[in-house]
Amino acid sequence: MTGFDVVIPSAGRASLELTLLALASGSGPRPRSVVVVDDRRDHGPGAGRPLVPGRVHAELGGVLRVIGGPRRGPAAARNAGWRACEAPWVCFLDDDVVPAPGWRAALAADLDGLPGDVVGSQGRLRVPLPADRPPTDWERDVHGLQDAAWATADMAYRRRALRAVDGFDERFPRAYREDADLALRLLRRRWRLVRGARRTTHPVREDAGRWTSVHRQAGNADDRLMDALHGHGWRERAAAPRGGLRRHAATTVAGGTAAALGALRGPRAALPAAGAWAALTAAFAWRRIAPGPRTREELARMLLTSVAIPPVACWHAVRGTARARALTAPPAALAPVEAPRAVLLDRDATLIVDVPYNGDPARVEPMPGAEAALAALRAAGVRLAIVSNQSGVGRGLLTRGQVDAVNARVEQLLGPFDAWCVCPHAPGEGCACRKPAPGLVLAAAARLGVDPADCVVIGDIGADMGAAAAAGARGILVPTPVTREDEVLAAPAVARDLTAAAALALGAEPPGAAERPALAEAA
Repeated sequence: MTGFDVVIPSAGRASLELTLLALASGSGPRPRSVVVVDDRRDHGPGAGRPLVPGRVHAELGGVLRVIGGPRRGPAAARNAGWRACEAPWVCFLDDDVVPAPGWRAALAADLDGLPGDVVGSQGRLRVPLPADRPPTDWERDVHGLQDAAWATADMAYRRRALRAVDGFDERFPRAYREDADLALRLLRRRWRLVRGARRTTHPVREDAGRWTSVHRQAGNADDRLMDALHGHGWRERAAAPRGGLRRHAATTVAGGTAAALGALRGPRAALPAAGAWAALTAAFAWRRIAPGPRTREELARMLLTSVAIPPVACWHAVRGTARARALTAPPAALAPVEAPRAVLLDRDATLIVDVPYNGDPARVEPMPGAEAALAALRAAGVRLAIVSNQSGVGRGLLTRGQVDAVNARVEQLLGPFDAWCVCPHAPGEGCACRKPAPGLVLAAAARLGVDPADCVVIGDIGADMGAAAAAGARGILVPTPVTREDEVLAAPAVARDLTAAAALALGAEPPGAAERPALAEAA
C-alpha cells in the first residue's frame, strides 16, 4: 500500500469542517497525517475561534495536525503543508470540497503501482449546478473546474517531485495559476501526470458578491507571469482556455478613444468610437447573460460588471507584465539541462535483459529500445561506457573470461563502447569499485578523460544512483519490476525506458511526448 498525507490550506472557510468529516468517513487506508495549514490573516494565540472543532479531531483519530501558515497566499500555504509531511505522496485538497464516500480507498488505488515517472495524480471533480434553473455566471465559472487540468482542489504529488522543483512558486499570490505552473515544471522534467478515478465534489459557494467577476481579473497579472516563465504557448500545454483579453483590450481602446475625442473635439467626433465601445460591451454582456437565469439581480450584475471588466483586466495585464519583467530569472527548476560529455550505463537489466550470473554469450538479449537509445547518444557525440557489478566472478559462479565473452557479444549487438569498467568482487570484500561505491564511475570518467560531473549514470537500481551521487555524476533510474519503491522515490530522475532516459540525459523531449496529452488517463 502506498502511504499518503493530506494537506488542506485554509483561510478560515466554515466549509473546512465538512471537508474533514468527509475525509474521516468511508473506507480505505487512513492518511499518515492530515495537515491543515491555518492561513487566516488573524491566526495566532487567542485569535478568534479554533479553525478545526474538537469533534473533527476526534473523528480523524489523532492524525490531524493544524500548523500555522505563512499568510502569503495559497502557494506558500501548500508549501508549508507538504514540507511538514513525510509520506511518499502528498494529496492537496481545498477547504471547500467534499471527498466522495470511499475517497481514501479510491486514492490508494489511484496511487498504488504507478510507474516511477508518474509523479502526479488528479482526482475527478464534480461541480453541481442547480437543477431547477440555468446557472449564473459565477456558477458557470466555478463549474469550469470540472475540466481544469491539475487543479489542486484534489491533486496528489510525489513528495520527491515536490522537493525536486521546490514546490509551488510563491510568486503567484492567489489561487489561480500556481497549480498549472507547478505541473508544467514537473512535465518539463520529463515526468508524467495522470488522472485517477477518485471523485470529489466542489460545491459552488453562494456568498459570491456582485463584483466577484471584476476582482477575479487580477488573474491576468498571473497570466503574464506564466508567459515570462513558460513562454506564450503555455496555455496549450496546460489545457487552459485562451481568455478574452484581446477583446477586452479592443473594448478598452474604443472606450478610451471615445472619451479622448469627446474631450478634445466634442461628442460628434466621439460617436464612432463610442459606438464601437457600446457594441463590444453589449456583445460581451450578452455572452454572459444568454446562458444564465436572467433574473433582475443577474441582469444588473452582468451589465455593471461587463462595463468594468475590460479596463480592469487590461490594467492587471499591464501591471503583471511590468512585474514579470522585473523578475531576475526563472526558477532553477526551469533551467535547461545540458547534454553530458559521457553516459555510463549499467549492463544487466538496463542495457541487456538480466540473466543472473550469465556466462553464455548466446543468452545476451538487448533491452527494448537499447539500440535506438545508444544511436541517439552516439549521434550527439556523447562518449559511452559500461559500469557493471559482476559479483559472480568473486562468488566463483563464472570466470572473468566468461564476463568478457558476454561483453564482446554486447558490442556485437549494440556497437562499440569507449570503456568497460567491471567490478568482479563479491559483496563483503570491501572493494571501492562495487556500486554503490563510486569506484566504477570514477574509473570510467578517468578512462574517458572527462570530469565525473559531466557524466550521466543510467541504471535500474538504487546502487547505480548511489554510485552516481557518490562520484558527483547525474543519475537517471529506469525502473524494472525488481526495482524497489524506495529506490524509485529516492532517484534524482526517473525515465520510463532506456530511450526516454537517453533523451532525458541529452536534455531533449523524450520520444512520444509530443503525442502524449499533458494530462494522461491512468491505465
